[in-house]
Amino acid sequence: MTPLDLAPVPVGLLLREWRAARRLSQLDLSLDANISARHLSCIETGKAQPSRTLLMRLADVLDMPLRERNALLRAGGYAPSYPETGLDTPAMGRINQAIDFILRQQEPYPAFLMNRHWDILATNQAAQRVNGFVLDGRASRHANMLRAVFDPDDLRGALANWDDVGGTLIGHLHALVAGSPTDTKARALLDEILAYPNVPSRWRLRDLDTPPAPLLTTEFRHRGVTLSFFSTITTFGTPRDVTIDGLHIESCFPMDEATAQFCRQLGG
Repeated sequence: MTPLDLAPVPVGLLLREWRAARRLSQLDLSLDANISARHLSCIETGKAQPSRTLLMRLADVLDMPLRERNALLRAGGYAPSYPETGLDTPAMGRINQAIDFILRQQEPYPAFLMNRHWDILATNQAAQRVNGFVLDGRASRHANMLRAVFDPDDLRGALANWDDVGGTLIGHLHALVAGSPTDTKARALLDEILAYPNVPSRWRLRDLDTPPAPLLTTEFRHRGVTLSFFSTITTFGTPRDVTIDGLHIESCFPMDEATAQFCRQLGG
């Protein structure tokens, strides 16, 4: 394949988009990457061709996810550096063992394995039991956490603090879109989520003044029962695979003894 086949988007344009997303001037980025601002300017305008090594250095400074690093290399006419291995392949055996262990260790409290777009890839039994309770035995209509939270006919109907949960999640989605300018799936997901009924108009713009809460709290009320959880996020450190780079595990912990006892009872 020719460099043109590998680079439907100019590498300079991608660099400008990522630099803007990280709010860096050409001077800032050039200093951090140890190159001249003039050379960076020539790369962004297409007057100079960056080496593979330089692109990798710029990707490090811009803190680009592995998938976007591969896209940057392809745009520069180079082969990608990071593999993308399916979770269902033998090569991911140890990773799946670790994921399964973490999910099972969270019992009797919910835990979810999700990718960067909040698609639910796996859950433990506790998550299925709690969802089954708040949805009256119905399965969720969505295999995506954001869709389930924003759909009035899904989890949203049982969320007592939907404004807080929805506002936090939409803030994270805005941050993903702003921080990953080439992620068209994230942009499409944001447009879809904002189209759900009764989404506050203020959520259509990214809020840069309110820092995200250190912990996400979720409160369900159903059939006279209140369940309160706080969540923590587990990611894989120093991933070398695109698939692993986008994974995270959300573990839910009870905020009070009543919630803990109810989860134990659901688990038998």
